[in-house]
Amino acid sequence: MTLQAGDWVEVRSKEEILRSLDRNGRLEGMPFMPQMLEYCGRRFKVYKRAHKTCDTINPIAGRRLANSVHLETRCNGKAYGGCQAECLIFWKEAWLKPIEEKASSNHVSSDRNALELEAQINGIGCSADDVWQATCVRGRQDDDTRYMCQATELPVFTTPLSWWDVRQYMEDYVSGNVSLGTILRGFAYLSYYHLTLAKRGRLGRPARWLYDKVQGRVGGVPFPRRSGSLAGGQPTPVVDLNLQPGELVRIKSHKEILSTLNGSMNRGLLFEAELVPYCGGVYRVRTRVTKFINEATGKMSTMKTPAVILDGVWCRSRYANCRMFCPRSIYSWWREAWLERVSEEPAVEMKCGAKN
Repeated sequence: MTLQAGDWVEVRSKEEILRSLDRNGRLEGMPFMPQMLEYCGRRFKVYKRAHKTCDTINPIAGRRLANSVHLETRCNGKAYGGCQAECLIFWKEAWLKPIEEKASSNHVSSDRNALELEAQINGIGCSADDVWQATCVRGRQDDDTRYMCQATELPVFTTPLSWWDVRQYMEDYVSGNVSLGTILRGFAYLSYYHLTLAKRGRLGRPARWLYDKVQGRVGGVPFPRRSGSLAGGQPTPVVDLNLQPGELVRIKSHKEILSTLNGSMNRGLLFEAELVPYCGGVYRVRTRVTKFINEATGKMSTMKTPAVILDGVWCRSRYANCRMFCPRSIYSWWREAWLERVSEEPAVEMKCGAKN
């Protein structure tokens, strides 16, 4: 299969998928994670073709992978110590089938014991227990436990992808991942940035002013790469709103957020260009982030100052030099200092005879 964004698929049965995996619960190096079993037999629309992704372990760069897609499914962290990052899950096309595909004579029996016995005899496939055991290596203490998920093992099942490889952008468009207009706007921004907005360029400040003026007239996003206004070494402010899932918040303006940053950071959390288009918007809190798996080490990390994930707010890779249009859609993390509560508007009851 060569699936495209918008195609409908059905996740294959548990038995079919287990037979595709090696003893470590992987196919072509990609881990099949335990929580993915709950999706077996269910139908989904393809969110994006995962022909490329971003490397968040090594210096940030693009990575290529084959025969993979993203469905609208995210990791719930239950098999990984309660990690709250909610990463978008990778799916191998071998684990999916078009919904019009009919049962054939090659249909696999649903008898689990027979399948596992056959896998043991032939030395192929694995069991559900194998998939669970492959999630981590336990240490003597909880802090020594190393988790292994799709995010931590990403360099294993991907290969380097140069930003100048034009084929990736053609596939972005052909696959339905990105519109032609988005691609053109992305490269227009990058061209403008590199030609006139280099850090040492004399035209930097007036070019940024001109960029903001033009964007303001067309309702666009202001120049997204700016440093915070706090002096070097000055502590960044801390705000504790104790936001909870379901609450409504407004993201502060770009200028207000810059006043909370030292460089591009607030207490170790990066405010990057991809967050700027969301400034001023109103969103609901999805979850609080207090712990997550460090993808480079595989160990659980605890945040000294919790962050917040908002519904529908994720990285769209519109301003990234080396990973433009990455389909991974990583949720953005927000400091509560960058947010403010919004009161729910009470429903207005219409009286009889009132006009709409």
